[in-house]
Amino acid sequence: MPRPATIPVSEELFAPVGHGIELCYQTYGEPDGDPLLLVMGLGGPMTWWDPELCASLARAGFYVIRYDNRDVGRSTVLPGRVGRSALVRAFAGGRVRPPYTMADLADDAFGLLDHLGLESAHVAGVSMGGMIAQTMAIARPDRLRSLTSIMSTTGKRTVGWQHPSLLPGLIGNRRPGREAYVRTSTAFWKLIGSPAYPQPQEQVEKRAGDTFDRGVSASGVMRQMLAVLTQPNRSTRLRAVRVPALVVHGLADKMVHVSGGRATAAAIPHAELLLIAGMGHDLPPALFETITAAIRRTADRD
Repeated sequence: MPRPATIPVSEELFAPVGHGIELCYQTYGEPDGDPLLLVMGLGGPMTWWDPELCASLARAGFYVIRYDNRDVGRSTVLPGRVGRSALVRAFAGGRVRPPYTMADLADDAFGLLDHLGLESAHVAGVSMGGMIAQTMAIARPDRLRSLTSIMSTTGKRTVGWQHPSLLPGLIGNRRPGREAYVRTSTAFWKLIGSPAYPQPQEQVEKRAGDTFDRGVSASGVMRQMLAVLTQPNRSTRLRAVRVPALVVHGLADKMVHVSGGRATAAAIPHAELLLIAGMGHDLPPALFETITAAIRRTADRD
């Protein structure tokens, strides 16, 4: 049965998910569609899941749920600060106790599914969101119908590394204010974006401005980064994952080297590995159709 051209979109709503955390979320599509939870990456609000991609997924038969992780956007921002020295130690492999872990972020996602009355869902995550999705598949495989890990990695330190040129932008001091955020963010996205699918400067600047206006917490991003840097190596535990799995990675990704995607696909039995030439660490509109089709066929293996 063909899906309607106009996709129902909910207002932004809020879900208490436990431990004092409240997540802001939004849905696309009909509630009787196949539930698909979209998990964004480091410092990214749910709006980084482009509305056109969400609508494309809804037209493919999904009930799409996107949300702000804790410490991002309109979801709960935790108090306190993380010292930059802790980040440097974690980058170097030293012992650091993070304010929260990847397992805590996975529990937030399960709490959102609970709030929505969903026993299970298809889950797709980008970058840190892929790490969260993998953690969910390991912790509660009964609650995942399928797993899509995009431009992510297993947590093993010898794969999925960042290009050295990006490190100053990741851990360097940032000037306060909207104008500085837009300028810095736009420059960074130029470094990590897809060289074969460049996005217009004004579009990147608008996204940065919208992100700032939605709510940016420098300390929140650092807390998320510590959760990433202190995550365990999931390679062995991923071998027990039996849900249909898709791994998508760009061959031009400087933020998470393609070795991270290859290692993820190698660890999960029967996972499909989709490598895309010229794709960096973003989701360019030219690839929306490709990504939608890949997630749909993975879900259909359920």
